[in-house]
Amino acid sequence: MLYIVIALALVFNFLNGFKDSSGIVATVISSRALRPRTALMITAAAEFIAPFIFGVAVAQAIGAGLIRPGALSQQVIVAGVSAAIAWNLITWYFAIPTSSSHTLVGGLLGAAILSGGIGAIQLSGLILILTALFLSPALGFAIGFLLMHLVLFVFRDAGPAITLVFKRLQIVTAISLALSHGTNDSQKSMGIITMGLVSAGLLEKFQVPFWVIAACASTIALGTVFGGWRLIYTLGGRIYKIRPADAFTSQAASALVVLGAALVGGPVSATQVISAAIMGVGAAERVKKVRWQVGQSMLIAWLLTIPVTGAAAALVYVLLTRLA
Repeated sequence: MLYIVIALALVFNFLNGFKDSSGIVATVISSRALRPRTALMITAAAEFIAPFIFGVAVAQAIGAGLIRPGALSQQVIVAGVSAAIAWNLITWYFAIPTSSSHTLVGGLLGAAILSGGIGAIQLSGLILILTALFLSPALGFAIGFLLMHLVLFVFRDAGPAITLVFKRLQIVTAISLALSHGTNDSQKSMGIITMGLVSAGLLEKFQVPFWVIAACASTIALGTVFGGWRLIYTLGGRIYKIRPADAFTSQAASALVVLGAALVGGPVSATQVISAAIMGVGAAERVKKVRWQVGQSMLIAWLLTIPVTGAAAALVYVLLTRLA
């Protein structure tokens, strides 16, 4: 069962890179600052490096802060991660940007509550995680909105040549965003695997081994290389036509939120933050510029994610216990 936990965690991590890379490169590609393959390769390299630089605070929050150790079992982890993977694949197929963080939290909650009741959940950890998940998109929107106003003011008299400047600056912001995403999101799978090792009795306390960091860094980078092209189209063009200034500002705002959350141990959804930042930047220029109906469909998917994955994980847990 431990091998299944590790395999599922790495699959989840690969899909995380595959899906969320779309948010990192969508605006760079849409504004034509970088070619698609170049953007994905640069992003993958930054995703791989990030976990070795910025620590594992998010892995601690997911792996040790959400479920009480006594309620943790291999079946709970397998059920939770399986439900998260299934929802990620469904939403990817329909090109709906959703949160891998929400899927994982919902799946673990559903399986753990069915296994050990509501007492299986550590309330303080749950509050921290949910606060980070639901506050971060609002911060992304607000910071994107304010930064775009600042950009418009500072460069109000700039000529057409400023477009080239923003295109070059996007390389810096894209790398920063990739580092922040690799720091935050790959740690979720580190938390899953380390949970499995603790549950199997191979670790006395929650401490992420180096090989787990390396494996998760590698799989999220590999997923990024392949890129989720369906979602790249959604984030890069369906919300509104992205210009270099929009891309630069939305990436800068997203990187600030995602990296800041990672450093304090708050697991956030990079996809949500990026989507919200793109809408905030567009709204700063002109409210009607944003296709709000696209954001509305994203919001519905986000709200459904935790209850749907929770219910799915509970069902998988029941099947596992009957097969055992």
